[in-house]
Formats: sequence, C-alpha cells, structure tokens
Amino acid sequence: MGSLSTLLRAAALGVAALVVQTGDGRAQPVASPETAILVLNQDRLLTQTEFGQRIQTELEAASQALAAENRRIEAQLTEEELDLTERRPSMTPADFRALASEFDARVVAIRAAQDAKGRDLQAQSEAAQQRFFEETFPVLLEIIEARGAAVLLDSRTVLLSAGSVDITDAAIAAINEALGDGGEEPLIAVPGVAPLEQ
Repeated sequence: MGSLSTLLRAAALGVAALVVQTGDGRAQPVASPETAILVLNQDRLLTQTEFGQRIQTELEAASQALAAENRRIEAQLTEEELDLTERRPSMTPADFRALASEFDARVVAIRAAQDAKGRDLQAQSEAAQQRFFEETFPVLLEIIEARGAAVLLDSRTVLLSAGSVDITDAAIAAINEALGDGGEEPLIAVPGVAPLEQ
C-alpha cells in the first residue's frame, strides 16, 4: 500500500526549494530550527478526517455484506448436502456418486469465487487508502511550506517531539475543508450476492 512517506520522498525536489544559498555558497534552511521538522500521525488522518472515515465506513459495510453472503451460501450448501444424504438410500450408487461429485465441484467453485471477492475487497481497500494519501498530499505540502519546514516525519517513528511540531490536528482540519469526504463516487463496492444453482 502506498503511504504518505512514499509520496513525500517523491516530492524531494520540491522540498529542496526550501533551501537557499548564502553568499559563500553554503546551503542554509529557510525555516528556523524550531520549525524545520514537523511530525504527523498518519493513522489519525485515516481515522479522524471525513475522507478517511468514509473509507472505513465503506470498507466495513462491504466486509459485512460479504460475510453475510458467505453465511447464506454456507447455510444453503449445508441444507443441500443434508438433502443429498437423506436421498442416498433411495438412489443407486452410480446416481449418488454423480450427484455427490457435481455437488463437490460446485462447492469448490463457489468457495473460489468467494475467496476472489475477499481479495478484491482487500485490493479496493488498499487502492482507496492510496487515493486518500495522493489527494491529501497537496494539502499537507501547503502546511509544510506555510510553516517554513523542510521535513515531515511520521510521528510514530519519532521517539520524542514538542507538541508545537505536530501538525496532525491542523492537517485534519485542512483536509476536511479542502476535500470533505472525498466525493460522491463509491470508493469501495459492496460485493453482490451470487445466486446458487439448484
């Protein structure tokens, strides 16, 4: 999954513009030492912005829908298996083997289809989070530049920092104002219910 740190590394040339040359040719940071480095909690961006919360809500709804579908399918297959077992005494061995083989093949195919839906849901979740960081990156860059900073770090990797360098609250507010919940287009599709063949 893409992350904010990856995007920040991709913008290294832009950040380099925050450094100026002095008369003797030595590079000096524009920002003061107190503001040269800022920190940000990426987890809070996902859980506390309207955009991030929408992703979590859609993912939860899709996951619950898929789980409910799996339960319905399991119940129906269990019922079909029981019916086949009860009918066995009245069938010839050849007829039972044929029906049992067809049932087993259908179970394998259904399970494979449901597993594929689960993988697709995971891929959609990762793509939605990647889109979130890509669209919030310009907002964060504006904050960095406005504060004259040269570096933005994930606060989870920092042992100790002053509260004044943490821009998480400011970033959440700015992202909410600029992007809202990310638009009307669904980011994560709810899996459809796959009908079972009789």
